[in-house]
Amino acid sequence: MSAPLRQYMNKKGAHMVRHIILWQLKDEYSEERKQEIRRGMKEGLESLQGKVPGLLSITVKTDRLASSSADAMLDAAFTDEDALKAYRVHPEHVKVADSRVRPFVKTRVCMDYHE
Repeated sequence: MSAPLRQYMNKKGAHMVRHIILWQLKDEYSEERKQEIRRGMKEGLESLQGKVPGLLSITVKTDRLASSSADAMLDAAFTDEDALKAYRVHPEHVKVADSRVRPFVKTRVCMDYHE
């Protein structure tokens, strides 16, 4: 757990927002290429920690079991919905998403919720 997330959770009455995404990569890629893409997604997205206001934690899971139907998962925590909305258009996020995620993705499923 990141230090900002720990501090936020200790605040009385704090209700953070979780942002969960599951991605399937395009079928045209070999498994070796998919591994490279997943590494790039993880490195790029996790590098946003400390760069985006209101982003408390961000983790990308890429070590999946054979039973998985997704190639990668993002789990991010934000201080509130406004922080999540700002993250979506933040230049650093857009740069990573446009270069390391969106070009390679076949499907994206997202769920945001209050925790």
